[in-house]
Amino acid sequence: MEVKIRMQKSGGPAQKHHNWRIVVIPKQSARDGRVLETIGFYDPSKKPAVYKLDVAKVDKWVKTGAKMSDTVKSLYNKTKKAAK
Repeated sequence: MEVKIRMQKSGGPAQKHHNWRIVVIPKQSARDGRVLETIGFYDPSKKPAVYKLDVAKVDKWVKTGAKMSDTVKSLYNKTKKAAK
């Protein structure tokens, strides 16, 4: 089974903004489909944007063949850079 690490929208229409969960999901699933694991979050509405990503879990999933979306890859690189 091919898996992707991508963002899943959270927060309802009653809110004026949306938050995003960073999830591991089968490649064929819809954006809001069945999630294998939640590994972080991203809130772009705050200034500066707030995000948290579990780098160890991302590394584990990438070793098993998961592909990251471009946005998740950017957040991953920022998280690793900040940890140094």
